[in-house]
Amino acid sequence: MSEFDRVIRDAVSRQDVPFVVTTLGNREGVLWSGAAGDASPGHPATIDTVFRIFSMTKAVGSTAAMILMDRGKLSPDATVESILPEFAEMKVLESVGPDGPVFRAPRTKATVRHLATHTSGLAYEFWNAKVAKYMEATQFPGILSGLRRSLKYPLQFDPGTQWDYGIGIDWLGQVVEKVDGRLIDQFVREEILEPLGMRDTGFEPDPAWGSRLAGVKIRGADGEFADFDIAPPPKPEFYGMGHALYSTAPDYLRFLRMYLNGGELDGRRILRSETIDALLQNQIGSVQIPILKSANPAVTADVELFPGLKKSHSMAFMRVDEDVPGGRSAGSQTWAGVLNTHFWFDRSADLAGLIMTQALPFADPRFMQTYAAFEQAAYARELSPSAS
Repeated sequence: MSEFDRVIRDAVSRQDVPFVVTTLGNREGVLWSGAAGDASPGHPATIDTVFRIFSMTKAVGSTAAMILMDRGKLSPDATVESILPEFAEMKVLESVGPDGPVFRAPRTKATVRHLATHTSGLAYEFWNAKVAKYMEATQFPGILSGLRRSLKYPLQFDPGTQWDYGIGIDWLGQVVEKVDGRLIDQFVREEILEPLGMRDTGFEPDPAWGSRLAGVKIRGADGEFADFDIAPPPKPEFYGMGHALYSTAPDYLRFLRMYLNGGELDGRRILRSETIDALLQNQIGSVQIPILKSANPAVTADVELFPGLKKSHSMAFMRVDEDVPGGRSAGSQTWAGVLNTHFWFDRSADLAGLIMTQALPFADPRFMQTYAAFEQAAYARELSPSAS
């Protein structure tokens, strides 16, 4: 049994995760893959298990925008309202009191870069208690409603002044639609999924997946897992590029390997290498990425990735700007989905990894310990590529 097998099997046996699928790759191919536990009753997890990847969708949406930037059709410094005039209606929420919400006009204009880097002022209700209070007071529909009006979350700060995690990439998908002319799902299929051979990635569940689609669990107060029903909204009024995709570990690894290869995979170029070099740099300057304090502990724990290390944000991913002891290199890029589907890629070490389950709360400390052990094992071993 390899160290990777031990890490994931022990995690399942301890119920740190209900099940887990992992894979590692580099520029040349797949280095290791494994799975442990049952993805649904009577169906063991396999490398081809299908996941609701939720916020792992964001990197795909940002890549769509980067493709337009690469072609000279979109500037990261363009104001959002110059492309989508309705964004000019967005106001900063100052408070929610007995007489209702109080707003003011933003002092700066949000840009495409702000949308891509979570510095636009938009914030999720899961980590921002004021947003949650506003939604409760006004019966505002959350983004997972699939309703177009759910894009109108109020701003929480002036664009460009802070970092907070929210629906910016859902708006970014709308920018891509307006600039390109194709609907975002068509654009993503034709420009990213099909060229990269991501055949098990899509915006709606494929009946052919059958039992390969994993079930979802939630950890209760007693520490035990129970079934939970959550999924991207089917047939929505618009596809939100913050959450809409289903995928598999092998498919998403192909997406990450494209980045390791400087924008190309198996002879299909998605982005020019110089575009990737530029857009994977820090795009938020001196703005700090804070701890995300949970406003809904059943959905998410507090989130502080790489405590004590400098972090920033590229055009599509969070960056760690210092070497992680025993792990990824400075400049590595990462993100995750709310059901604890996590990834990173490290261009300096030529390594990409995914560790995926379907369980809440997000960033559950027991899951995060498994993730850390998997990453440490990845950097401790010499690996050779196999089939892509």
